[in-house]
Amino acid sequence: MSLAIRGGVLVDPANRVNAKRDLYIDTEGFVVAVGRAPRGFKARRTIDATNKIVCPGLIDLRARLREPGLEHKATLESELRAAVAGGITTLCCPPDTMPVIDTPAMAQMIQSRAWHFGYAFIHPFGALTRDLKGQQLADMEALDDAGCVAFTNAMAPVTNTLVMRRAMEYAASFDLSVFLHSEDPWLKADGCCHEGEISARLGLPGIPEAAETVAVARDLALIDQTRVRAHFCGLSSARAVQMVAEAQRRGLPVSADVTAHHLHLTEHDIGYFDTQCHVQPPLRSRRDRDALRRAVKQGVITAICSDHQPHEPDAKLAPFSDAEPGISGLETLLPLTLKLVNEKLIPLPQAIALLTQSPADILGLESGRIGVGATADICIFDPKALWTLTAASMTS
Repeated sequence: MSLAIRGGVLVDPANRVNAKRDLYIDTEGFVVAVGRAPRGFKARRTIDATNKIVCPGLIDLRARLREPGLEHKATLESELRAAVAGGITTLCCPPDTMPVIDTPAMAQMIQSRAWHFGYAFIHPFGALTRDLKGQQLADMEALDDAGCVAFTNAMAPVTNTLVMRRAMEYAASFDLSVFLHSEDPWLKADGCCHEGEISARLGLPGIPEAAETVAVARDLALIDQTRVRAHFCGLSSARAVQMVAEAQRRGLPVSADVTAHHLHLTEHDIGYFDTQCHVQPPLRSRRDRDALRRAVKQGVITAICSDHQPHEPDAKLAPFSDAEPGISGLETLLPLTLKLVNEKLIPLPQAIALLTQSPADILGLESGRIGVGATADICIFDPKALWTLTAASMTS
C-alpha cells in the first residue's frame, strides 16, 4: 500500500535533516521521495504528522526477549508488540536464551520466529563461548553466516583471560564485533547494589566500582593487543567512562552504551528496598550518574539502550537481594531519552542519533536513517505528549 506521511518534522541525523518534510512510500515499502511527491504518485493512505516528529525506527542494542526458555516471563510476540509501542523497530537479542545462541540453528530459529510475527526486526548476538561457560570458543564464523551481528558472553563472565584473548583474536580475524559486559565476578560476589552509603544503611551486600573498572582495564589491554572492534555495554561508573574515553583518544576501536535508567536513577532511588531498582549493573552514585550524562553529551557514549529484562510479578516480590535483577524498558527508552532533551542536556537530533544512527553504525547496519531508496523503517511520535507510566499501561 502506497503511503504519504505529511506535515511532520523529519529528524534524520544520518542525513543531517531536521526540518519539516513529507515522506512518500511505495507499495513495496521503500521511500521514493522526501519533500515533494514524485510525479504521478498516488497515496492509498495518508498519515497526518502535524506537530509530530518523524524519525528512523529506533534500534535497541540490548533486549532480553525471554524466548526460548523463559516464556513464563515474556514471549517474542509480547515483547515485539512492546517494542513497536515504544517506537523500536529493531531489537538486538543477547545469546543468554535457553538454549544459548551458540549454534546457527538457534540464531536462525529466533530470526524466523520474529519474521513470523512481523512487528519488528530481531538481530541475534552470537555467544563468544559455548554455552556461555567461558571455556571453549563458539563457532563465530558460522554464527556470523547465520545472521548474528555481534558476539558476546552476555552477563556470564569469561574469567579465563587467555580464552578472552583467543575470542578477541578470532573475532578480529573475521572483522566481527565483540560486545563486553565488563564486571569482575570475584569483586561482584553476591552484591546486589552499589557499594556505598545506601548499601551500608540498608545492610545490603554491595558491588564496588572496582568490579567494573578492573574488568574494563583487562578488556582494554586485550583490545589494544588484538585490535578487535569492541563495544562496552551498560557502563555504570565515572571511572569506567574515563577509561573508555582515554582509550578512544588513543585510537582504540571501542564504543560504549548506557542504559536509559542509569542516566536518571541512582542508588538513592532504592529507597527502602524497592526491588524495581534492583538492576545489573547496579544504580550507582549521583557522581557516577552525572558522569554518564556528561559522557553522552560529549560523545564518549554513543548509544542509549533499554537493557529490557521483563519479569513475572513474583520475581520482584522477594527480598531485595533475592529479587531477580532487571527492568522492563522497551516502552520507556524513547521517553527517558527525550527527558534529556527537556532537561537541556542534549539537542533533539543528538537524542535521536543515540537511538538510531549510532546503534546502526556500531552494528554495521544500513538502518537508522531515512533516504530515497531506503526501507520505510519509521517512528512517529508527539514530543509534547504526557502520560503516566503504570503497570496497566505497559504492553510488557
